This record gives sequence, structure tokens and C-alpha cells, in this order.
Amino acid sequence: VQLQASGGGLVQAGESLRLTCTASGFSSETYYVGWFRQAPGKEREGVSSISGRGGMTSYADSVKGRFTISRDNAENSVYLDMTSLKPEDTAVYYCAARLRLFGAPSLTVREYEHWGQGTQVTVSS
Repeated sequence: VQLQASGGGLVQAGESLRLTCTASGFSSETYYVGWFRQAPGKEREGVSSISGRGGMTSYADSVKGRFTISRDNAENSVYLDMTSLKPEDTAVYYCAARLRLFGAPSLTVREYEHWGQGTQVTVSS
């Protein structure tokens, strides 16, 4: 299982970014995928997650209404559309996957088995 996150960059507050997580080595529909972030000096936290077929999603309270997660299993990709970005969204963003067939998508770091490298998102004020 391999995951690769991309799409990070430097933006100003209020702008938008789309992150992409490209997966390989597993059947997409059997894996839930989550986006997590880690700011300097802080613990890694869950941002959003999505079920294998995309029918269920979860969001951290801090991003509800601003971020949207989606997936295209034909492209083996999961996206995180981030709008109205704030300086406090600055962090390294990671995507991760876990084998799961049912249940609500989790935002708990330790429940995810496979991790990609991070992509830096910096939001200036």
C-alpha cells in the first residue's frame, strides 16, 4: 500500500487549495482514507475522512463548512478541497488509509495503518 499526498503550497488567508492523495497497491473500495495535519509543536490531528465508496464522511469541527473530502476510485485518488483558509490551517497535511468495510470514518490517528508523506500547507495572514 502506497499513498502520496500533493497539492500543498503557500496561500493567503481566504484562498483555496486542493490536496490530492494518490493511492496504489490496494483495492480502493476496501479502504477508508483520512486527511490529517500536524503543525509545528503540535500533535497530529484528524481533519477529514471518507469511506471506501465515498458515502460517509467525517470532519473535524475546525474545518466543517470549509473543507470537503471526496474520492474517485477509478483514479485511485482522494481529494481535500480547502476553502476560506486561515493561518491556523498551516501544517503538514498527510493522507492515510485503513482497511475497513463499514462504519463511520474515523479521525483517530492510531486507527490508520498506512501513511503517505506529507505536503506543506502555509496560509499567510
